[in-house]
Amino acid sequence: MDSKRTNELVAAAKEGDQRAFEELVRETYTDTYTLAYRLVGDEEDARDVVQETYLRVHKGLKKFRGDAQLSTWLHRITANCASTYLGRRSKHRHDQMADDFDVVDAEPQRDPVFQADLGDLRSDLVDALMKLPPKLRTVIVLRDIYDLPHEAIADELDISESAAKVRLHRARKRLRERLYPLGEEQAHAV
Repeated sequence: MDSKRTNELVAAAKEGDQRAFEELVRETYTDTYTLAYRLVGDEEDARDVVQETYLRVHKGLKKFRGDAQLSTWLHRITANCASTYLGRRSKHRHDQMADDFDVVDAEPQRDPVFQADLGDLRSDLVDALMKLPPKLRTVIVLRDIYDLPHEAIADELDISESAAKVRLHRARKRLRERLYPLGEEQAHAV
């Protein structure tokens, strides 16, 4: 969606135009759902997070000043909703990650051994990613999947740029420790 159209829809929605708000939801739903799914790892939970996100957006739209892009504001709200949701969920239940969660985009290879190894790697990576605390998982998803710069991550999470870098470093370190528990050198030697 182009920024002029977005600005028009935001302005109309702020004035109470329900159709404009519904159009904003339609235009942003896929990106919002994708981020929520990558953060919580479950389709149903992601739908719950998206619902909560749009409730917060609807309530807070009049306060949206437009200093940042609407997508940046939506990412921040989605990440916060996902973090809150995961905090509540961890107190109440333990879910397994869906087997078809797609984190790694790889070119299709015809070699079945490569496919099996890739499937194992994807499974291990998803498992390690979902075991990270939500604050670390959010930063790594925003940086390594959405390719956002540190400054944008800091803006979205309302933290300093140095805090975003520290969280990313910690998240990558924990992923390495989970994926290579013996250390990289020893793991490759075995």
